[in-house]
Amino acid sequence: MLQRPEAGVPELSELLALPEGQVSAALDGLCDSTLLRPSREHPGTFRVIDPAVALDHALRRQEQELADRQIQLAQAKAAALRALSGYTQDTPADGTPEHPALRLVGLDAIQNQLEVLGRQVRDECLAVMPGGAQSAASLDASRPLDTDALRRGVAMRTLYQDSVRNDAPTLAYAKWLTEQGGQVRTAPLLPPRMLVFDRRIALIPLDPSNTRAGALRTEEPAVIGNLLTLFEQFWQTAVPLGTRTSGTGDGLSATERELLKLLAGGITDEGAARRLGVSLRTVRRQMASLMERLEATSRFEAGLKAARRGWL
Repeated sequence: MLQRPEAGVPELSELLALPEGQVSAALDGLCDSTLLRPSREHPGTFRVIDPAVALDHALRRQEQELADRQIQLAQAKAAALRALSGYTQDTPADGTPEHPALRLVGLDAIQNQLEVLGRQVRDECLAVMPGGAQSAASLDASRPLDTDALRRGVAMRTLYQDSVRNDAPTLAYAKWLTEQGGQVRTAPLLPPRMLVFDRRIALIPLDPSNTRAGALRTEEPAVIGNLLTLFEQFWQTAVPLGTRTSGTGDGLSATERELLKLLAGGITDEGAARRLGVSLRTVRRQMASLMERLEATSRFEAGLKAARRGWL
């Protein structure tokens, strides 16, 4: 092939005094080894690949095959664990729960399950991360799982609260996620924390007010369907990371408008701070600024004036 790159199977067979079937098999072997490629310039012939390039391709292919094998092994291990866990769960009369749920108590149990699901996910991972700034431990634990999933072509969409834009570590992580191919959006308010894998498995907190207490792993279609609907509703109104969260025509920012709604609904400053993922000091500072703009001397008066202006 180096001497006669333009030669086809019949000519090579004649030159080498070998049967055409044997020549074809040899060419197939060279193509499988990435030493040959079909020529785009001369259809029906081949071009010789630089051996250094071919070696790199071969090594990459073997690495991918090894990675695929590791994923298959992880899936087999996870399937075995699910089968074993069935003996400790309540089951119907026939002994086969249709959509088993698994309670994960404690951070270690949650992290173990995240590692399993992170290796199993194939197409899509949806995440809602309320609470503003994320802990350093949470970000460190997420990075290798997100890196592996993105390298495998998994589509990742993540919702954070607007307040993460003021937290340098979380903002840096969100920017890194977008640079790797993920999508990140922010909103003033978010539903409770959730992770949905391939639209069929979800992790949700046992207690939304204390995510460290544990999580529930569920495959129940009704639950998954509702979570997906909730996610998409918030995703459509959220702002992509990198886009400035501009105020509305009345001069209110999205966060200020949500703060007014929360306080008008009777939620305390502390409760509003938790819902918005900001500090109590921030809520009180924003409320003081709103009252000043409304020229109100009390929260009640501020509510009336905000309603008259159409802010509520």
